[in-house]
Amino acid sequence: MSSTQKLRQLLERPEIMVIPGIYDCLGAKLAEQLGFEVIATSGFGIAASTLGLPDYGLLTATEMFYSVGRIAQSVNIPLIADLDTGYGNALNVMRTVKDAVQLGLAGILLEDQEWPKKCGHFEGKRVISMAEHAVKIRAAVQARGESGLAIIARTDARAPLGLDEAIHRGRAYIEAGADILFVEAPQSLEELKAIVAAFPDVPLVANMIEGGKTPQLSASELQQLGFKIVFFPVTTLLAATQVMTACLRQLKAEGTTANLKDLVTFKDFQELIGVSKYLQIEQQFKE
Repeated sequence: MSSTQKLRQLLERPEIMVIPGIYDCLGAKLAEQLGFEVIATSGFGIAASTLGLPDYGLLTATEMFYSVGRIAQSVNIPLIADLDTGYGNALNVMRTVKDAVQLGLAGILLEDQEWPKKCGHFEGKRVISMAEHAVKIRAAVQARGESGLAIIARTDARAPLGLDEAIHRGRAYIEAGADILFVEAPQSLEELKAIVAAFPDVPLVANMIEGGKTPQLSASELQQLGFKIVFFPVTTLLAATQVMTACLRQLKAEGTTANLKDLVTFKDFQELIGVSKYLQIEQQFKE
C-alpha cells in the first residue's frame, strides 16, 4: 500500500490524527518506533536545524526537498511535508507537487503567504490574493495526477485580514480541490469553534505551537470540537533544544559526561538506527 493510500485510510477513521512535527531522520524513526502512524515535517524545525536560521522563507525548495526526501525514505509511515508557498506561482507549484510525488510523500501543505513567508505564529505576515492561491491549489490538484497526494490548503489570513476573511478563503481553497483545510493561528476557543462551524464536512487541521497564538488544547478536546488533524510542529525541536542545552552546560562546567542522567544507552541507540541489521548484511558480503 502506498503512503498516500495509508494516509487516506487514516483520514477515514473517526479518531483525530495526532501528528508530530519532525525535522530530521532520527526524529522520524523515533516517532515510527513509538507508534505514530503519520509524521509531518516542520519548516520551522528544518530551517533551525539545517541552517540555524528562523522560519523566514530562507530555505530554498532544493534544500527543503533534500531534507524531506531523506526523512521520507527513513521510515515506512506516511509523511506530510510543509512546502511553504509552493515556491512561486502556479507553474512552480506544479513542479513542486511533481517532486513531492516522486519522493513518495503522502501529503503536502501549501500556504497563501507572500514569499518570503514567515512562521505562522510570527508577526508581520502578508498574504497573496485569494484568487491567486486558489489557482495554485488547482494547479497542485492537476499536477498530482492519479497519485492520491493529499493537498492541505493553509491560509494565514487570520492575522492580517481577520477570521472572516480566513474562512472565506478556506471555502475558495476547498472549492479549488484541496482535500484538507488548515486555518493557521486562530486566537481563541471561540475562533476554533467558528472554523469548525463553517466547515462541517471538511477535514480540518489544528496547529498546537507551545507559546504560540492558538490556545493549547489536547487532541481529545480538538476532536470534540470537530478537528480531524492536530499538528505539534515544534514540540520535538523545543524538547531537543532543552535537553542539548542542559547536556552542553554540564559538560562545559564539569568537563565530563559521567554524571549525565537520562541518556539513551549507546546500545539502544545503535538498535534504533539499525546497526545490527547492517552488521548482518556486511557479513553476507565478506570476501
